[in-house]
Amino acid sequence: MTAFILLQADAAPTGGSGLQTLFLIGAIGIIFYFFMIRPQQRRQKQHKTFVDTLKKGDQVVTIGGMHGRVVEVSDEAVVLDVDRGTKLTFEKSAVSVEASKKYVKPAPTKAEA
Repeated sequence: MTAFILLQADAAPTGGSGLQTLFLIGAIGIIFYFFMIRPQQRRQKQHKTFVDTLKKGDQVVTIGGMHGRVVEVSDEAVVLDVDRGTKLTFEKSAVSVEASKKYVKPAPTKAEA
C-alpha cells in the first residue's frame, strides 16, 4: 500500500509549478500594494496637504494629544495657544488633526437608549 502511494506521488506532473509560484507571488504583491501601500500613501498626502494649509485660528490636536489654537505658522513650526496665554511651539509634522474634524461619537437614538 505504501509503495502504491509513493509511486503516485512520483508520477504527479511537476510542469508549471514554477510558473504557478511566480503567479502566486505576483498576486500577493498586487494585493499588498492595494491594501497596504496605496492607502498609506494617500494618508500621507492628505496629512501633508493639511499641514501645509494650517492657518492662524485653526483648532488642532498634536500627535501627543495636546489641544490648542494656532497662533503663528512658520515654515517648519507652529505656535499653539494651549491655555490662556500659554503658547507652545511644535514642529508642523507633530500636528495630527484639526480638532473640529476629529471623530465625534453620535448620540444614541431613542431605540438604542
